[in-house]
Amino acid sequence: MTTEPGLQHADHFPPWVPEAVRNYLVHTEAGLSIRAVARANACHPSTILRQVRRLEIRRDDLLIDGALKSLSARTSATTSDCQKGTAKMTLDNHLPETMGGFALTQHRIDQEALRILRRLCEYGAVLAAARDMDTAVVVRETQSGEQLRTTSVDREIAQAMALKDWIACADPEARVARYFITGTGRAALRRLTAQEENRAGGFADHPTAADAGWDMMALDSDSGNLRYHNTESPLTVLARRRDRDGGYFLSRALVATGERLREDFELAQLATGDRRGWHRAALGQIPPVLAGASATSRAAHDRLRAALHDLGPGLGDVVLRCCCLLEGLEQTEKTMGWSARSGKIVLRIGLDRLARHYAQLPGGPLIG
Repeated sequence: MTTEPGLQHADHFPPWVPEAVRNYLVHTEAGLSIRAVARANACHPSTILRQVRRLEIRRDDLLIDGALKSLSARTSATTSDCQKGTAKMTLDNHLPETMGGFALTQHRIDQEALRILRRLCEYGAVLAAARDMDTAVVVRETQSGEQLRTTSVDREIAQAMALKDWIACADPEARVARYFITGTGRAALRRLTAQEENRAGGFADHPTAADAGWDMMALDSDSGNLRYHNTESPLTVLARRRDRDGGYFLSRALVATGERLREDFELAQLATGDRRGWHRAALGQIPPVLAGASATSRAAHDRLRAALHDLGPGLGDVVLRCCCLLEGLEQTEKTMGWSARSGKIVLRIGLDRLARHYAQLPGGPLIG
């Protein structure tokens, strides 16, 4: 896109920006005509016109609007620098890799989206964002009807996901916009999951040193194995399987027991302020509680510690990895040095023991 005056702006957007968004900004901010943009893209002007109109309509979406404003500021600065003859220095050193003041690369988006999209696939999960919120959150409804916050999302990551059509809002005029995963988002999750599984199996190159900082959210700090590489919880998968007698391999009560532990784990993460360092929690090495943690998250932290202590190493490891860290059974078997297909048996034993632990607590074995 360099044959038309001003089309060089589109070449300096970060690689993750969709082509339709580049065309929209080059037209609206750099002032290029629809026909000029179409010629540069070797397509009909009506194609560019549809892209421009679609994004104009979506400006009511707060994430879309925020992302376009940030990218528009970049385009305006680029145009001004081009006129002053200083664009090369600005573009090469600062503008292409920032949005909202944070480094934003395709690798970082993929790593964060893998975690967020998986959460959005859970039943009743939505991503909530508001204009006065610096970050968005993913929440889902628990079995008791309460809203459980499962993870937080940096605003620029949420904006990039909205631009890519991975998430969409049905009511953008609401005070708190609620986003759901789209079909495009599910396809992206399958693609990202396959990439992570290949990397875990040694079929992909290891991340570079420049990307290591973003990989820590997804890598086991000891072994380097990926903790998150399934689109579903192992409990969800096993709940659909049947044993030799035709019954379900995991009863609904055992699945609910695992979900109860997972809810405590999510709240405990809020108490520690750290998503990492949990792979040794079954050995008693649980990240410490922050001074300003809420009473609810502190209580969940204590319940999680007590449950893992009761299970002990082995049972605690498999339950923690599969129910809380969402690690696949095959990866757990490899990490623990177990034979193939033994993990599901140990997991069921662990859930049985965990159910007895909850039954002994005050109030009985209520789940939720």
